[in-house]
Amino acid sequence: QVQLVESGGGLVQAGGSLRLSCLASGHTIRLYHWGWFRQVPGKEREFVAAINWSGTTTTYANIAKGRFTISDDNAKNTLYLQMNGLKPDDTGVYYCAARENDRPWNSYLNPDDYTDWGQGTLVTVKA
Repeated sequence: QVQLVESGGGLVQAGGSLRLSCLASGHTIRLYHWGWFRQVPGKEREFVAAINWSGTTTTYANIAKGRFTISDDNAKNTLYLQMNGLKPDDTGVYYCAARENDRPWNSYLNPDDYTDWGQGTLVTVKA
């Protein structure tokens, strides 16, 4: 099991930027595929972006393409989500999640395929 702690959320004006971090402990990030999800009250958790265990492959939801960038830093055992051009609709709690790297890469959309989750960090985008 890997422990995950997100940070970097906050209040930002529309058009602004935030960089979310997800610090992993207990295991190297290279043992896992990674995803970022977000959730607003009353709605299901929504896929945002994913990166594979080696950091060589990324994928994005349509809501994130061209605005968000997922990356990792093996030396810091940390995942990032750089978010630019933020919109009020991006408001929500953002979670990072891990699934073991022997899982099929193309199941990145499915929250149930992830075994470890952080506590979330709140992003609020003001119009």
